Amino acid sequence: MKSKVYFADMHCRKQEDNKAAKIEKLCRAIGLNSIIKRDDLTAIKLHFGEMGNDTHIRPQLVRKVVDLVKQEKAKPFLTDTTTLYSGSRRNAVDHLNTAYTHGFAPCTVNAPVIIADGLNGLSQIDVPVNLRHFKETHIAREIHDADSMVVLSHVKGHEMAGFGGAIKNLAMGCASFWGKRDQHQTKVSINKEICIGCASCAKVCPAHAISMAKDENGKKTAHADPGKCIGCFECITVCGPKAITAEWETELYAFVERIAEYAYGAVQNKKEKVIYINFVLNVTPDCDCVAWSDAPLIADIGILASTDPVAVDKASYDLVTKAQSLIPMENNGIGIDKFTRQWGYTHGYHQIEHAAEIGLGSLDYELINI
Repeated sequence: MKSKVYFADMHCRKQEDNKAAKIEKLCRAIGLNSIIKRDDLTAIKLHFGEMGNDTHIRPQLVRKVVDLVKQEKAKPFLTDTTTLYSGSRRNAVDHLNTAYTHGFAPCTVNAPVIIADGLNGLSQIDVPVNLRHFKETHIAREIHDADSMVVLSHVKGHEMAGFGGAIKNLAMGCASFWGKRDQHQTKVSINKEICIGCASCAKVCPAHAISMAKDENGKKTAHADPGKCIGCFECITVCGPKAITAEWETELYAFVERIAEYAYGAVQNKKEKVIYINFVLNVTPDCDCVAWSDAPLIADIGILASTDPVAVDKASYDLVTKAQSLIPMENNGIGIDKFTRQWGYTHGYHQIEHAAEIGLGSLDYELINI
């Protein structure tokens, strides 16, 4: 049987059809009142955005979800986890300050904010999965312990995963520090001939895996210690001359499969108690983890909701593929995979395929307009 994915487009000419109203209609259609129960400790899982990013989901829309959960007499809290890379969300204190700066203060969203993996990302529960890449996953304790969950995902591109939606939000967003290391097993290599010795990579490496040394000719270059590298790829992001690379073609297939398997682990104890809402708005080339917001790839499409993370991601992916591009492409981009076009070495769709293969959800869906 096809999974149901409910869809609200962005057309609006009256107050009763604004975005908050559309979210309420989607939540009613999906049966939020039968999933979220009285006294549930309900995790509202979202991405607060790296400091400087402004295309994350808007706090006003998150507030609407919080209010709907409270109508069911549940106890919602907003949540995310700390990051592997250095930045404004590396620990719980910085992460909370970033969330509040971006408008997610309790007085605005009507719910507390809890960083689910503790002060430094080490608070976790080990969840058995017995899949291709993992026997167990390390899931943030407060997400694991929540009775129910609403997963709010900003659909966008990603320089490693190719595509980010509900599955990636579950995987990286619900994993502890060690869970993120599990997923980022890809190591980097540095081309000494291209390296200019600027040391930008060494300065940002959170694992101190990169050092600077002179070669036999006296040229200062960067050196990566594979034993220390955690595969966060922050060094690749800051390398101006593009001297740092990974084995993209072989490694990134496995990377997106690891993402799918961690997503599977994140919901093992609450499979029937999770709602997924995807926002196909501000579809940028990059993840909200970057400290900027690029121009969107397409015009805003709408908001989707489902109880199936695979189906809602597949529907989102399909809608973006069908949409007209805002950047130059043949046939105006209609029918072109815009995520793969943006990041040609990535395999975003394989993430969805593997999630279906391991039983996280279904690729077959019915798109229902509300």
